[in-house]
Amino acid sequence: RAALDRAAVLLRIKRDVNRLDNVWGVGGGQRPVKHLVKEMNLLLREYLLSGEVSEAEHCLRELEVPHFHHELVYEVRAGGPGGPGGPRGPADARCPQAVVMVLEGSGEGPVAMMVTLLKVLWETGLVTLDQMNRGFQRVYEELGDISLDVPLAHGLLERLVELCFDRGVITRALRDACPAR
Repeated sequence: RAALDRAAVLLRIKRDVNRLDNVWGVGGGQRPVKHLVKEMNLLLREYLLSGEVSEAEHCLRELEVPHFHHELVYEVRAGGPGGPGGPRGPADARCPQAVVMVLEGSGEGPVAMMVTLLKVLWETGLVTLDQMNRGFQRVYEELGDISLDVPLAHGLLERLVELCFDRGVITRALRDACPAR
């Protein structure tokens, strides 16, 4: 009875979801979308810094939102504001984080790392064919807007798509659906 009374009190408290998460452990599907997107962006940034695929895989599993893994695929290509240098302001709110990381970085490192991560997530079954398709399709649909912020986005996306196809991460149909310049 005491536990039920305590739960009722905590549920009445008008505080952040984090409070309940700390006390009771809120499941992934009950977290706000903005929180999940933020966590996925953080996961990708940490992966690019550390290169530890197993840690990225573990963090994705811990989020407990398998129905939302398409967002990770999308964030790999078109992450929200920020990147390695932090927020860039309102004009950059739709700027693709991974593309920016590729532009700011040198060489093929970040591109190859993202392809490797997607391949592992695909092989382990964490990201399904449907989620992979949904993530890529969202990027394809927003490529016009993304190109306004990153003029080289078409070329970079084409390179990412080709590498993903060559490594068996995406289907031929999804590769062929990539918008041409």
